Amino acid sequence: MDVRGPTSLQRGSTEHLDRHDSFAPPLPRAANRHSVLIATYAHQRAVAEVSSVSSLGNFVWGIADQLRGVYKPHQYGGVILPFTILRRLDCILEPTRDEVRTLADKYSGGALDVQVKRKTGLSFYNTSPYDFATLLEDPEGLRANLMDYVTSFSSNIDVFERFKFENELATLDEKKRLYLVTSQFAQVDLHPDSVPNAEMGDLFEHLIYKFAEASNEEAGEHYTPRDAIRLMVDLLFAEENEALLEPGTIRTIYDPTAGTGGMLSVAEERLLERNPDARLRLYGQEINDQSYAICKSDMIGKGQDANNIRLGDTLSDDLFFDRTFDFCMSNPPYGVDWKASQESVKKEALGQNSRFSHGLPAIGDGQMLFLCHLASKMRPEHDGGGRAGIVLNGSPLFNGAAESGPSKIRQWLLESDLVEAIIALPTNMFFNTGIATYIWLLDNSKQPARQGKVQLIDATSFWTKMRKSLGSKNRELDEAARNRIVALYDNFDEADPDLSKVFTANDFGYWTITVEQPLLTETGKISKDRKGNPKPDTKKRDTENVPFTYGGNTDGDLGRDATIKAYFEAEVLPHVPDAWVDEAKTKVGYEIPFTRHFYKYVPPRPLAEIDADLEKQVA
Repeated sequence: MDVRGPTSLQRGSTEHLDRHDSFAPPLPRAANRHSVLIATYAHQRAVAEVSSVSSLGNFVWGIADQLRGVYKPHQYGGVILPFTILRRLDCILEPTRDEVRTLADKYSGGALDVQVKRKTGLSFYNTSPYDFATLLEDPEGLRANLMDYVTSFSSNIDVFERFKFENELATLDEKKRLYLVTSQFAQVDLHPDSVPNAEMGDLFEHLIYKFAEASNEEAGEHYTPRDAIRLMVDLLFAEENEALLEPGTIRTIYDPTAGTGGMLSVAEERLLERNPDARLRLYGQEINDQSYAICKSDMIGKGQDANNIRLGDTLSDDLFFDRTFDFCMSNPPYGVDWKASQESVKKEALGQNSRFSHGLPAIGDGQMLFLCHLASKMRPEHDGGGRAGIVLNGSPLFNGAAESGPSKIRQWLLESDLVEAIIALPTNMFFNTGIATYIWLLDNSKQPARQGKVQLIDATSFWTKMRKSLGSKNRELDEAARNRIVALYDNFDEADPDLSKVFTANDFGYWTITVEQPLLTETGKISKDRKGNPKPDTKKRDTENVPFTYGGNTDGDLGRDATIKAYFEAEVLPHVPDAWVDEAKTKVGYEIPFTRHFYKYVPPRPLAEIDADLEKQVA
């Protein structure tokens, strides 16, 4: 667990340490009832971890230097990542290797799985006679022996084929680099006792960032900054704080865009800080082969069930279709089309109360599909309820006109009272985008005080500048900022309306009305149809958005007729007295104009002041 914000590894540099790495942070002052539980523990962990991650990153990155000439820099990941995973698993297996080999002489298949779990507590094993030490004893047979070792893992270890590791071993062997790379990895101890899971996750993410940077890929597609994850986890756990402290508590958490598993890992760390006796079962699905491989091996190292990490496209094939979870979280890609999934998505959307039956976004941006997916994966209210957190950009707040797919999705979420809070984050928080981002919190079993309410929190000013940028990320949320945000959430009021506001679903609803004006003949008379009704002039046709709350209406859509009539008479007729509303064309829409609610008017500078400045420039 790292409470200092991104480490030097996460920032993509192991040579330049910023203020967070050069000294241990002071003991933080707890800003709310949740941080009290973890402040001291977090401080102790931070002090212990200040120096170890950087040296590990330097060591592993130094091994990559041996690949120069044989590989281009952007190809290093295909070798370094699977070798790092292999060495990690090798170190985990070392204390029980002989015992497992004895068991393998007696059992096989499922029986061996059971016996290994029972005797060693491990959910995976390797039956090969080799390990990193014995592999180096036979340089000539190293390639064949390594393949024997890799293929002798239990069936739940399928990560190496995702890297096409056999091909890499052949290349390394041909170019006389295999023994050199293997021997260097054999020198580093990656056992969890030496390299805790949090540091291992940081290492993987650092390596991915460097490889993505070398190939001009977006590193942010693979992982999410730790500071943003910690905030989301703290917000997710906030409503269950007391329950999570109960002895032996067990919870489940799920990430449908798991990447390398950073969100799942931080969630587990945060829960164990609160309650070392708790158990958080981690589930994830990931579409990228290498990210999946890293995530799965990381979960195995934590003692999690490897079968709970699955490879596939979440939108087209929900591999946990038969499960719901206590907590869900996701950082889906922004502005990425869902063409590859559209056939399956549109087919599923036809099913009543399916994941996507409430509306479909434009084909060019699939993030609202993940929002709908998470809503469907929360544990049902009758079974205790569930909570979800998802990071989105600004478009899901307002894109799409009335009765468009995005508007219908918002309507369903708001009318179903699933949206609990939306938090605006500072810009430049993520690796691959500098645009505004928001955390949406969903809850299908809200606390009584929050029922029918939606809280908006403006945390755009709660940032600390990073000394060294990581892609687009040059700002971070330090622990004090995260505590302040959680405190605003906890307070659930408008004591500071510049930062927190509370609304109802009706505050975001509106009707789009169609205003018609009569078509005039060439002689200036009103043209009428056979029934004597005036014909509309399509060139003068206009639309107006009428808020549900106009004129003090508190009945939502039930107050449609009276509210639209009052609006029309007050806002339209004084300007176009012969106009009318075509009621058949009235549509319902929902949008969340976050920026408008927190807008602060700044008056223009006085002309005299501007003139004085201009005169100075001329002079």
